[in-house]
Amino acid sequence: MSSTKGKVIKCKAAVAWEQSQPIAIEEIEVAPPTGKEVRIKIVSAGLCHTDVSGWNGGFPNSFPSVLGHEGSGIVESVGEGVTSFEEGDHILVFCLPRCRECPLCKSSEINLCQRFLDKFYSQEKDVASSRLSCKGKTVYTLLGSGTYSEYAVVNESMLCKVNKEAPLDKIVPLSCGVTTGYGSVVNFAKVKPGSTCAVFGLGTVGLAAIMGCKQRGAKRIIGIDINNGKKDIARKLGLTEFYNPNEQDKPIEDVLTEKTVRGCDYTFECSGIKEVLESSLKSCRLGGGHCVLIGAPPFGQKMTLDPYKVLYGCHVSGCILGGYKAEDLSQLVDDYMNKKIVLDEFITSSSSIENINEAFENMGKGNSIKHIMFF
Repeated sequence: MSSTKGKVIKCKAAVAWEQSQPIAIEEIEVAPPTGKEVRIKIVSAGLCHTDVSGWNGGFPNSFPSVLGHEGSGIVESVGEGVTSFEEGDHILVFCLPRCRECPLCKSSEINLCQRFLDKFYSQEKDVASSRLSCKGKTVYTLLGSGTYSEYAVVNESMLCKVNKEAPLDKIVPLSCGVTTGYGSVVNFAKVKPGSTCAVFGLGTVGLAAIMGCKQRGAKRIIGIDINNGKKDIARKLGLTEFYNPNEQDKPIEDVLTEKTVRGCDYTFECSGIKEVLESSLKSCRLGGGHCVLIGAPPFGQKMTLDPYKVLYGCHVSGCILGGYKAEDLSQLVDDYMNKKIVLDEFITSSSSIENINEAFENMGKGNSIKHIMFF
């Protein structure tokens, strides 16, 4: 039995005290888990654009906050009534809680929870669920995760038990980024063999979408990004063509329509930028094309939609985390172990949590794909 079970743990964490202000490394207190909760010793945590958005105000978040929603670790203890996990289990954090009781949770067609959506859109501060404190103040977590801490307390529905042989530092991208892009192609859109696909934004999500397009047998896989440095890794994952919108003499949607004769069969928007969202829709062919929105734009932002594009048979949809549920991640980990998918190629840098501010800055400059932090 863990010597810390049932006790408050003092540990190191990266605390964002205020929006857009430098993040501080602090000693925090992590209370024991209650019913339906699990306390985890975090081994590795990934940096995602959503964490940056939660820090700078582009995504709903409360302060002070421990950011981080991608993470892998080992179960330290479980709360009362938890039967799916036990001390010593290796896990991945998956930031979609599920009550398992609402109509959405009971549906086999979607991975969302109505209670989660209601809480998210109300931007409600859930003081009761916080298990973290620092200097006498309640500390919140981004998306109920808080993986930028040596220990985190997470709802059991947001965890997946994985193969103990899997390297915890390598599988972190499955916690969000890779799962989001790859799943949007193979699990949600179900791209047809021989298709022409365009992926807008070649970060972790977009690159994973390219990997999915190749796995599904797409004939043409077109990448769009303003960073030419993304081409090499994208080609390794299946890219066949690349266009930098800043190097074209016409809008990128016109370039793609011309190059594909009448537009792409599938477009995947992975940047969350309003103008790119609109370009991805305009690049999709009429009469059966499918535009999938994956990137998370600033909360509350609107996009312009041409209704005739939809009336003439262009499908527009979106999905969160590739349409997967937490328990599905174990199969993806096994696929990685069996070399059916790759993950190492996505990880371009790593550092101690002490360097979190530098990591945030580098992500803003586009200097890394997936950055992994450790304690």
